[in-house]
Amino acid sequence: MSPTRQEIYGDGQLKGEPKYELNLGHLYGNLMNTYGDNGNVLMIKYIAEKLGSKVNFEIISLGDTFDENKYDIVFFGGGQDYEQRIISYDLPDKKESIGNYIENDGVLISICGGYQLLGQYFVEASGNRVEGLGVLPHYTLNQPTNRFIGDVVIENEETGEKYYGFENHQGRTFLGEGQKPLGKVLQGKGNNGEDGGEGMMYKNTIGSYFHGPILSSNSRLAYRMVITALKKKYGEEIELPSFEEVLGDEE
Repeated sequence: MSPTRQEIYGDGQLKGEPKYELNLGHLYGNLMNTYGDNGNVLMIKYIAEKLGSKVNFEIISLGDTFDENKYDIVFFGGGQDYEQRIISYDLPDKKESIGNYIENDGVLISICGGYQLLGQYFVEASGNRVEGLGVLPHYTLNQPTNRFIGDVVIENEETGEKYYGFENHQGRTFLGEGQKPLGKVLQGKGNNGEDGGEGMMYKNTIGSYFHGPILSSNSRLAYRMVITALKKKYGEEIELPSFEEVLGDEE
């Protein structure tokens, strides 16, 4: 049985009248939730409410239309090969709108299976190739007899922030033109165990293999995403509390 909306997102905790409002689209939220990845959505909600913003949630699943102009933040979580194959048949109908959303600087975070599916293709452990959405140039090869499992520490070379998490993936992802890693691997395997990078960044889109979930364990990254979404919607000139003002004691 699929989880209910309340089971995924909980009740609203915002006190008083909101100053802002964000619409969050959860791609295949009823199918892709490996290792508690829905916690990323809850962290976005928590920080947004700290900043005085109401958050509206909507699951976009099989057969649904993705409205590129509706959402301020999009989350695409991880899943098993079975769910990813099902979703791969549905994704082509959403390719143009999701691609436009990304190219227009929409804020999107994708984890593991969602990260792979945004790319060109991924190869399962069995060797079966599954076509991805193809809106980003990365691709994922397989490891027939191995997985990358364990703690991961990376450093974002743009911000100097370190992110901590846990990886558990069979795929080996290789980035393409215009993409850069979310961070340099200090501990663990990262995207492929070869090039020293983990995850990817392209415009305001992030991909990562971090489970745990990544945003709950790395509040500065979560804050950065919410701030980006609010400024994109309401303008760069809006004044928002600093990370230290709203989350400094929770780092």
